Amino acid sequence: MKISLVTGGAGFIGAHVCIELLNSGHQVIVLDDLSGGFEDHVPEGAVFIKGSITDTKLIAELFEKYEFNYIYHLAAYAAEGLSHFIRRFNYENNLIGSINLINEAVKHNIERFVFTSSIAVYGALKPPMTEDMNPQPEDPYGVAKYAVELDLKAAHEMFGLEYTIFRPHNVYGEYQNIGDKYRNVVGIFMNQLMQGKSLSVFGDGQQTRAFSYISDVAPYIANCVTNTKTINEIFNIGADKEYTVLELAETIKSVMNMTEPLNHLPARNEVVHAHADHAKAKEVFGFSDSVSLKEGVQKMANWAQKVGSRESAKFDNIEINKKLPSFWEK
Repeated sequence: MKISLVTGGAGFIGAHVCIELLNSGHQVIVLDDLSGGFEDHVPEGAVFIKGSITDTKLIAELFEKYEFNYIYHLAAYAAEGLSHFIRRFNYENNLIGSINLINEAVKHNIERFVFTSSIAVYGALKPPMTEDMNPQPEDPYGVAKYAVELDLKAAHEMFGLEYTIFRPHNVYGEYQNIGDKYRNVVGIFMNQLMQGKSLSVFGDGQQTRAFSYISDVAPYIANCVTNTKTINEIFNIGADKEYTVLELAETIKSVMNMTEPLNHLPARNEVVHAHADHAKAKEVFGFSDSVSLKEGVQKMANWAQKVGSRESAKFDNIEINKKLPSFWEK
């Protein structure tokens, strides 16, 4: 039996990766600080440990206690827009925390380090983004993710650590933290509708994204370790078709049968158009994005209306208030 550590396994994508791993016969150890996840997301059969990847003592103890075969590193504070205003927090959690894991992975000769990076590493490069582009991240979140990618490459070249990197984008679905006002626009819109509020749209809503349903992402992340073609490779993963934020809003309102108006807020500093090419994943995995936006939104809405709104741990450590969007200040 293979033993896998899943960081962020009480979160959204992490919980789904845990389910896939358990179904494949892995023993799964989940490490999560519950800053954005919930313990009841951890699937039955997994061992849950509450703790942070920034806790070097705890990380070292876990690697000593369990003979991990694989590390699935999904823990991150993934509020891309907010990362401008929480720079130190962003780098401590998303970069230094990742390095803690890489250090122990090297020391314990881990078979594969699977890392979920982000489409944010591409910045404002012209879409569709391809894996052979030279990343140019435009926010601290993307900078941290790309730095981890580079460190994994360096760890491989120096110590032989094998890795697989995924760059997912705009993933949504069941278990997403719909109570987080800083990230995950699908969850934010659903939460606002259930509370009878208008939908908050930054700028004119013409920003485009390829919104990706979770079942088109998690299985490929979980099962990559069985495919030798994924060793030391990077993959874009997610949906092919892009939609504007306005189109997303109308789809969600239609599926949830609600008619609340849009509340257009001042535009924020963000990449306007972002979607990726998936030719490489299609070649290696036989990947296809089989779930349409309307179908995926319906599945998530059914779940969201059943569980209701949830609030994550309060984030009150804003480091820079200058140019902070007023919507977040409230």
